[in-house]
Amino acid sequence: MRRTDPEGHGPVRYGPPLPGDGLPVLPELAAVLAAAAGRADAQPVGGAPALLEAACGYWTRRGLPCVPDRVAAGPGAPALLLALTAAVAGDDGDVLVPRPCAAWWAPYARLLGRPVFHVPTPAESGGVPDPYALLETVRRVRDEGGRPRLLVLSVADDPTATVAPPELLHETVEAAAAEGLHLVSDETWRDTLHAPHATVLLSPAEMLPDRVTVVTDLAGALLPPGWPAAVARFPAGQEGERLHARVLDILTALGARVAQPVAAAAGYALDEPEPVTERREACVRLHARMAAAVYDAVVAGGAFARPPQAGRHVYADLGPLREALEDLGVGDAQELEDLLTARLGMPAPGGHRFGDDLGALRVRLATGPLLGGTDDERTECLRSPSPLELPHVQRALISLRSALCGLSDDAQRWEPPR
Repeated sequence: MRRTDPEGHGPVRYGPPLPGDGLPVLPELAAVLAAAAGRADAQPVGGAPALLEAACGYWTRRGLPCVPDRVAAGPGAPALLLALTAAVAGDDGDVLVPRPCAAWWAPYARLLGRPVFHVPTPAESGGVPDPYALLETVRRVRDEGGRPRLLVLSVADDPTATVAPPELLHETVEAAAAEGLHLVSDETWRDTLHAPHATVLLSPAEMLPDRVTVVTDLAGALLPPGWPAAVARFPAGQEGERLHARVLDILTALGARVAQPVAAAAGYALDEPEPVTERREACVRLHARMAAAVYDAVVAGGAFARPPQAGRHVYADLGPLREALEDLGVGDAQELEDLLTARLGMPAPGGHRFGDDLGALRVRLATGPLLGGTDDERTECLRSPSPLELPHVQRALISLRSALCGLSDDAQRWEPPR
């Protein structure tokens, strides 16, 4: 991992990827991609009609009806967010994001030379700024001569793995609308709710249909992370029409097309045939169990985390262990990342990667690496009615608990691995 200055605490350029599911590719998806591999033609910028129709069907089934001329596809959500930021913020607009937020949001604004302002989130959830903090941040930015134009948020959040309650979302959306902000709603993780029948997830586009663009990276629940594809849903009306056209101009300038075989697989996945939905549901159940076990290990080790509600990760706050960590030479998130990555044998990106304060001792722990080291072991996890009881999963969880509890004074209460 490359650091940006001799101290290792300069501007962060290493962006941790989305937490993968760790599973082999669904055979039906692989077959669709292989069948399209012989095609020499390229997808048009923004996606071919078949892909856009599939995206419209996907959103319509979720209560967000749309038409193909208000949808665009790109080679991953970062390309779409870059184009949206350029289209909305222009040469003089400022961007607001929650603190913490997905690691890939802020770099694209900075790449365009646009300032990024982090807004605190409430204690119960991440992904959506506190409405009063949002209003105060907008006021302060304008007082300093800035022009806030874009707010990026996520209801089902990376990195905190929480789902913002509808009442909070409504207040924040109202505040953003009152200040004339355009919203980009990153809904990559909306299909990964751990308790879908007990968790209410609303899209900002349902509340503010004229000023919200929805972006979904298909790596969240539909495609492997190595097959980059994402779709964006634009608002209706003239503003949505202009924004859609401008984004297509920018994607054209970048040459940002979805590869033809990946587009075929994306269209198949967005249509949600039975093999795709069965795999997704099984994957969500598996990672919900794994995330609950990681959360238990974090809390048992004396640290803190919000209970995970979505995704394939847990955001752990090791602040309560600061004294013990200082004895190990760990005083900030970068040093904590280095320590836990070495001890766990898997990436443990620090909170500073997600816009949190460098001095805060927070890390994102993914569940995918705990499923095993081979495709056979991972497939066994997916098929097992009791994946936490599999020997290789037990070993991984014991290692995690030992690493976390070894940081506190009560490490001896855990039995050594048998």
